[in-house]
Amino acid sequence: MDLGLRGRTALVTGASGGLGFACAQALAAEGAEVVLSSRSAERLEAAAAEIATGLDGVDGGVSWLAADVSDPETATGLVAEAREGLGRLDILICNAGGPPAGTFATTDLDAYEPALRLNLLSTVALCKAAVPDMQSQGWGRVVAITSISVREPIDRLILSNTARAGVTGFLKTLAREVAPDGVTVNSLQPGLHATDRLKSIYGDELPQVMARTPSGTLGDPADFGRFAAFLCSDSARYVTGAAIPVDGGEAHGLQ
Repeated sequence: MDLGLRGRTALVTGASGGLGFACAQALAAEGAEVVLSSRSAERLEAAAAEIATGLDGVDGGVSWLAADVSDPETATGLVAEAREGLGRLDILICNAGGPPAGTFATTDLDAYEPALRLNLLSTVALCKAAVPDMQSQGWGRVVAITSISVREPIDRLILSNTARAGVTGFLKTLAREVAPDGVTVNSLQPGLHATDRLKSIYGDELPQVMARTPSGTLGDPADFGRFAAFLCSDSARYVTGAAIPVDGGEAHGLQ
């Protein structure tokens, strides 16, 4: 299926690995010009090279910019620099690593502000910098990667649970405001996917954690990336304000 993304331009944050990398890879494979960003220049260079290797015969391209989006000024500057390099910005994938694990009892009050900057204010800053131009050009796509914890809080991840619930409210509000301008805003709520982040959280407990999904398996990041790319296509123009679980049926709620 041709998603019609050839010639589109995209910025993907948190793209040096995991689900962000998978999204960037899928967009580039569809012919989009993609800028990858994360904090590590070394990892970004390797990720961009890996994606470029798979683009033989595809019109898309890939470049990278190192930035720490937990700083709002840096996030704003990143969008400006990406837009300058690409000529315009059609697609924004908002993604950032999760804050440290912890419970209410073990998490100090001063840990909340950095978590909110990383997983809430980074998305707000990126959208403030990117969305107005999307509105002006009459076409844009914003996809944020949050977590299934928005639907069903995950034990020992109180910081992530709190921040990602907040960004979901922001995205839903933004989606309603910019829908008349041809801009869609959605979030994807990943469950258990085969990423380094998941392994670092659960370690030796990972087999027991996997067992709680109906399939008993981990999600493939490449599948996640292709789904995100579909949300950026013209075929998904009527999907906005959605918070979509990609969790293998893990969450128990009806909504």
